Amino acid sequence: MPEKKSYTVAEATRRLEHYCAYQERCHKEVREKLRDLHMIPEAIDHIMVHLINHNYLNETRFAKAFVSGKFKMKAWGKRRLSAELLKKDISKSIINEAILTLDDALYLDTLDRLAKKYVTTSTENNTLKKKKKLIDYLLYRGWESHLVYDKAKELMD
Repeated sequence: MPEKKSYTVAEATRRLEHYCAYQERCHKEVREKLRDLHMIPEAIDHIMVHLINHNYLNETRFAKAFVSGKFKMKAWGKRRLSAELLKKDISKSIINEAILTLDDALYLDTLDRLAKKYVTTSTENNTLKKKKKLIDYLLYRGWESHLVYDKAKELMD
C-alpha cells in the first residue's frame, strides 16, 4: 500500500489557498479537503482562520455565487437552492441573503420558460398525467408549490 503523503501546515495552507482561489468554497468543503490531506484538528483550525482572514474563504460570497450559478445553469428554484446550501452547513440568514439577490422578474421568467419547454417537449398524451408530470418536474427542481400549481393551471387548463 502506498505511503500517505503528509503536508506541513505551510504546504497545506498554500494548497488550500489555490483550492479556494480557483473556485468559491464553503467551510465544509475546505474542512473535508484538509481532512483528506490528513491534517490534525489544530492545523485545520489554524488554516481555516488563515483562509478566512485573508479573504480566501467567505460563506456569504460562496452562497451568492452558488445561488447565481445554479439558478442560471440548472434553473433551480428557491427551495432547492436553500436545501442544497443547508446541506453545505450554510446558515439560514446567509441563505436568505443569497436568495434575495435573485431578480424576481427573471425568476418568474425562468419558471415560465422551463414550464413551457416541458409542456411542448413532453410526449404524454393524457392531459391529467402531463399536468402531474409537469408539477412533479417543477417541484423536484425546487420551485415553490404555489407558483408551480398556478403555472400548471395556466398552461394546462
